[in-house]
Amino acid sequence: MPEAAGVRTPAASNCRPRVGSTSSVFVRRAWPATARAWLAVILGLALVPVFAASDIERRVRVCTVCHGDEGRAGSDGFYPRLAGKPAAYLHEQLLHFRDARRHYALMSRLIEPLSDAHLFEFAQYFSARRAPYPAPSVGAGGMDAQALRRGEQLALRGDPDRGLPACAGCHAPRLTGVLPDVPGLLGLPRDYISAQLGAWQAGTRRARVPDCMADIARALTPTDVSALSAWLSAQRVPRDDAPARSLPAWASGQAPQPSCGAKALQATRPQSTR
Repeated sequence: MPEAAGVRTPAASNCRPRVGSTSSVFVRRAWPATARAWLAVILGLALVPVFAASDIERRVRVCTVCHGDEGRAGSDGFYPRLAGKPAAYLHEQLLHFRDARRHYALMSRLIEPLSDAHLFEFAQYFSARRAPYPAPSVGAGGMDAQALRRGEQLALRGDPDRGLPACAGCHAPRLTGVLPDVPGLLGLPRDYISAQLGAWQAGTRRARVPDCMADIARALTPTDVSALSAWLSAQRVPRDDAPARSLPAWASGQAPQPSCGAKALQATRPQSTR
């Protein structure tokens, strides 16, 4: 991949975080010399011409090194798809990394000097991409049929007896997300889904209060997390994968509808600098 405005981009192998043996959460690793050198460039002034450039295709190269061409996901399963996700959701996650509500040092330091408006411009770019999805996981990671049925129940119907709402209650009945800021859950690797649920449980991923995802994730057992991530990763993305414009009415008999802090941000999105 060509270098952007004199900035050396990291090799794909240096993008990969390590997963802990006792929980599927991202942890900091000792970076190879090449990754440390690249970070030194980022922390200096070398990125200034990249983010000052008018060519958005050139500026997003620092993103696609890890997240794949057009943001279609990294090859190792830990760098998620960006393409097609709601712009407001992508922007909110960039803010979380910059403002220490999500933790991955390389990502946080990369975007630390950037304004809300610049981050929203990046979010708009990737939201507009329509790259193809990979095939779903084969065999659902060796999970048995009972475990997969449990994953399907949690995703589509929840567990009212335990106060667990269905994923579909917030992420849309087809699990493709909801405008303006709820992401889809399909087309993601099992390891990534498991890692994010683990991060919510451990508090290394947070959202604005009230943090509904943290509350839900902490109510999940390890068996729940395994079953849910296996079932979701085995589902095929529908042909029409656009996020829903709204959610249906919350059905009676379901767990109470969660209240999420991100909804308060809908009226405060910055204007693009383009």
